[in-house]
Amino acid sequence: MQGPATPTTPRECLSAVFGYPAFRGAQAEIVERVIDGGDAIVLMPTGGGKSVCFQIPAILRPGVGVVVSPLIALMADQVSALRLLGVEAAALNSSQTAEESRAVWGQLVRDELDLIYVAPERLLTDGFLELLDRLHRQNGIALFAIDEAHCVSQWGHDFRPEYLQLAVLGARYPGVPRLALTATADQLTRAEIRERLALPEAREFVASFDRPNIRYAVVEKDREREQLKTFLEGHRGEAGIVYCLSRKKVDDISAWLVGQGIEAVPYHAGLDTRTRTRNQERFVREDGVVVVATIAFGMGIDKPDVRFVAHVDLPKSLEGYYQETGRAGRDGEPAEAWMTYGLQDLMLVRGFIDRSEAPANVRLIESRKLDAMLGYCETAQCRRRLLLAYFGEELDDPCGNCDVCLDPPETWDGTVAAQKALSAVVRTGGRFGAMHLVDVLLGRHTSKVAQHGHDALPTFGVGSELDEQGWRDVIRQLAALSLLRPHPDGHGGLQPTDAAREVLRGDRRLELRRLRPRTRRGAAKRRQPAMDVPAGAEGLFDALRALRRRLADEQQVPPYVVFHDATLRTIAAARPGDIAALLEIPGIGAAKAERYGEDVLQTVSASP
Repeated sequence: MQGPATPTTPRECLSAVFGYPAFRGAQAEIVERVIDGGDAIVLMPTGGGKSVCFQIPAILRPGVGVVVSPLIALMADQVSALRLLGVEAAALNSSQTAEESRAVWGQLVRDELDLIYVAPERLLTDGFLELLDRLHRQNGIALFAIDEAHCVSQWGHDFRPEYLQLAVLGARYPGVPRLALTATADQLTRAEIRERLALPEAREFVASFDRPNIRYAVVEKDREREQLKTFLEGHRGEAGIVYCLSRKKVDDISAWLVGQGIEAVPYHAGLDTRTRTRNQERFVREDGVVVVATIAFGMGIDKPDVRFVAHVDLPKSLEGYYQETGRAGRDGEPAEAWMTYGLQDLMLVRGFIDRSEAPANVRLIESRKLDAMLGYCETAQCRRRLLLAYFGEELDDPCGNCDVCLDPPETWDGTVAAQKALSAVVRTGGRFGAMHLVDVLLGRHTSKVAQHGHDALPTFGVGSELDEQGWRDVIRQLAALSLLRPHPDGHGGLQPTDAAREVLRGDRRLELRRLRPRTRRGAAKRRQPAMDVPAGAEGLFDALRALRRRLADEQQVPPYVVFHDATLRTIAAARPGDIAALLEIPGIGAAKAERYGEDVLQTVSASP
């Protein structure tokens, strides 16, 4: 470490280096266990402070801390942030020149680093393992931190085969503590992490999965672009992510948003590396940029002031949804997770699973994950309670900060309507899509109805109690309840499942959600920010943000690496007059006070 005084205890390190007065949650326990040489599996939500759990032990233990990280962007941000804190950190990855890699290699050999970030494929090369052997014999290895450990799960959408080989670390370097860290893992994934990374004695630390600052909302899909635009209008000038299922849709929606005057950029694996890097840099370094992306974007993004995450397509699992929405509000301030989904989304994902050539047990697990996702979308109960329950956590009371709590949906006895819809499916042969079924139920004499003789069916015209949108809503909910499923030919037809017989026989009662009126379909009511700039301090806050932008540009780092918004707000409110007072501000340690203190104090004194 740089600096005149090297901290000797975790609390000293937290205060002097990171600028925080106290640990949060289980951080102190995790740090102590690793310092004592124990292994740990750490499940902590995004923004919960996972990095401190391995950074402090790496600083305090002899030798270098080796951090296995899957993404170059994450390495670069964390290394930049640590260097500004006075911590000796570096990364080894494929984006570096041979000269840059040799320089880092030399720092490792000379025992000059507290932390080294490395991709799993680089760590597993013979050359790097031989270097680790040498370091282990000479100076020791402080620890191995395996970040984004859920990548080891073969059931997950972030599965990376090279993670399976990381179990070698335990056998090759006995006595070196190992941490597996992730923000997303259900019981199955936790068991996989323990088994596949060979961590039988690891103590498991599971923080609350609750992100109370995030408001969750799901709306029925109806002209999705206009719905998205309405939602984004409530977030003008704010950074956010819009997730789409396909690359083409990413391109189309990002271009459309730009045409609507919204600062949007696309991100997906089909773009060339230069474009992807440029768009990601704009999102990270500029204010108010919206990234429209596939799930290829986001893992490892440290940007704390993402104010919203929007899904315009249905995620395949609650794990993926939780991880993606968790990229919002990492600074603890209010954020929104908004999703629009409809019957076509459901049928697309369900059909993909049904037609998959994966083994039967894999398809079964994927189907169950989708069922859980659909249950979340269609629930008439608190969404946060359902989401947390999926990860084995109970919430005693409704959260009061999801769309269901804020604007409870009506429910109704939909048994008879369901029987009519299912009967229409059966009598038309289980080969037709929702629109045709609605035409039959409403008694519409279309050419397709006439062509197939469906105007002669007993179910023709029996559905006058609902309008077209009402029947589409019923059919969507029947599909979500696994009473209907896609026809295997992949052409959009619907078939009844075996479970539908209970409803048709009258042995099962169905309570359905009533569709909200069109005028109420959109963004949830906005919540007032939890941390307003104090009255009279707005000018100073703006001046501090301008200073942060200048300092960040000079050092070619993202603004949040210099100071978080919350730190600037506290400075604006406290108006510190000297370095000692500045050191009292959370988020300002000795290195930042030394590096930026005079500039900050000058800005404060110059502000009226």
